[in-house]
Amino acid sequence: MSGRIQKGVLVLCVALVIGLTISIVSFISVKGLTPFVVNRVSPAQFLFSADWAPERSPAEGGPAVGSLAYIAGSVMVSTLAVAVATPLSLLAAVFMVEVAPGWGRRLLQPALEMLAGIPSVVYGWTGLTLLVPFIRTHLGGHGFSLLAGFTVLAVMILPTILTVSADSLRALPPDLKEAAYALGSTRWQTVRRVLLPAARSGIITGVILGLARAFGEALAVQMVIGNTRQIATSFLNPMTTLTSAITMDMPYTVMGSLWNNVLWSMAFLLLAMSCLFIVAIKMVSRRGVKL
Repeated sequence: MSGRIQKGVLVLCVALVIGLTISIVSFISVKGLTPFVVNRVSPAQFLFSADWAPERSPAEGGPAVGSLAYIAGSVMVSTLAVAVATPLSLLAAVFMVEVAPGWGRRLLQPALEMLAGIPSVVYGWTGLTLLVPFIRTHLGGHGFSLLAGFTVLAVMILPTILTVSADSLRALPPDLKEAAYALGSTRWQTVRRVLLPAARSGIITGVILGLARAFGEALAVQMVIGNTRQIATSFLNPMTTLTSAITMDMPYTVMGSLWNNVLWSMAFLLLAMSCLFIVAIKMVSRRGVKL
């Protein structure tokens, strides 16, 4: 009887998790599609227009809910953060796994865990206090910029990419390294031509996870990016992101209004991107198994 009870509790927990996931996805999907079904907003206008005036009266031309500036901001700050964090993470992972002595690894691992455990508001506050004034003084502009946003974000996602990459390198069979050394390869040749290609699927998974976190980060980026509704043409220009728009505007909109509904569409877009990242990770993992 006790075995049946335990099995029943496990099944109930699994059903609860699945039910919550389906409920959340369904709710956000319904709310996110409301502007296109109820308010008759054009998907093309929502995705490809930068004209944002959700409360504009019909006499002034009617409301406009183009979110291109927000989408471009999220894509730019996330991809640039990953472009900065990925090479740093790979070099640090190689050092931790292949170069650092035992005492070095014992020091690096707690530092890495501490870096991963720092709250995002602390990253944002540090960037606001140190990075923004530095950019304003030495590089120009107001300091609140795309540069500040992706720099803070790169530091935030670095532990994610580094940890997954290091674990992928540690999981490789030692025969690969021994065979490379037996053929006369140097340490760097072994790392560059044998170990990194063999751990490619795990490294790509870490990069995708870092990109997913960067795309969904709100508070830290919001504190340093300037929150200006424009598409940045320079690293020193302020801009905004999807997550910043949602967190800033949602408390001040009326439930059921066009403005509120469009913010839910932005949330639905973020959810779709998260699902895309999950699918990409699954595809990379399966390819890695086949290799």
